[in-house]
Amino acid sequence: MDRNNAPVEGIEHPDHRVEFHLSPGDVEAVRFGISPGHELAHAVRVLLRPAAHPLQWGWLRAVRDRLPRDEFALLATVVGDDGYLPDFLTTAPRWDLTPEAELDELRAAPLDPMRVDFGKMVRRSAGARRKALGEMQDRPARARDMIADAWGAVWDAALAPVWPQLERLLRADIAVRGRTIASAGIAGMAGDLHPQVTWGEGAVRVSLRRHSEQVDCRGSGLVLVPSVMSSWGCMVLTEAPAQPTLFYPARGVTAGWARDIAETTEALGALLGPARAGILLRAGAARTTSQVAQEAGIAISTASHHLAVLRGAGLIASERDGARMLHLRTPLGEAMVGAVL
Repeated sequence: MDRNNAPVEGIEHPDHRVEFHLSPGDVEAVRFGISPGHELAHAVRVLLRPAAHPLQWGWLRAVRDRLPRDEFALLATVVGDDGYLPDFLTTAPRWDLTPEAELDELRAAPLDPMRVDFGKMVRRSAGARRKALGEMQDRPARARDMIADAWGAVWDAALAPVWPQLERLLRADIAVRGRTIASAGIAGMAGDLHPQVTWGEGAVRVSLRRHSEQVDCRGSGLVLVPSVMSSWGCMVLTEAPAQPTLFYPARGVTAGWARDIAETTEALGALLGPARAGILLRAGAARTTSQVAQEAGIAISTASHHLAVLRGAGLIASERDGARMLHLRTPLGEAMVGAVL
């Protein structure tokens, strides 16, 4: 396979598909992750072809005027508006991957694989872009530093302001998929990922435009990664040493997904009340009762009451950690926050 990320936007070839083979019923072989780098790369493509991405228009209106011009131009050259995405732009997706960690790993990306990725892009490009990519291939260390600086600048302008909203959608999707695996198995979950994804004979099958491959995941497992910015279709990562990965559109993405956090709090507040809505929104990371009370500006006894109500509704789980009680959103709570977003 001469490319790691295979696009499926547009019309797929009826005979092209990648099959990820798993052991039947092997729940542990399927893991979920998030990828800030994947989101940023596709944010660049949305900005290059806005007419093709109506679900991102609300975000587009807010971000266009604050983009750093030179840094965006460099990323646009590397990412392109379709087709192959270089692997060095993203690390292995995982549940706890942060934008800061992704950028740190880009700055330390090994140079030899980068040269290979640049070579693939050179073969797929023409004109000024081909010339610029060829120069990056000749001087990969310099290119890596420039791309990392551009990554950071474009991230800060384009996605950092909406990362809380975007991340909630990703985690809400994962929570729902995890519950589906528990209740309906891998087959039930895979069959509901996307119209281009099916399950059969122990394999997750993904219809593609340009590529067919059999991937044995029984020794390595399969990573499933929801995406907000690539909301039109799926992509795959299959080439060793990378973990076999399937990127798919997250559920619940609407044109209003990037609305301000205050609007989200207001929407939840109409359902739960302002105090409980705020507690639920901040419960994406475990917090003690004292922390909940301090952040909400309420007494500890009042915080305990609100937490008990949210726990009784199945939206928050509480677990003792020594002398402390930690509170965290449940999958149902994640799904509710994601639905509001």
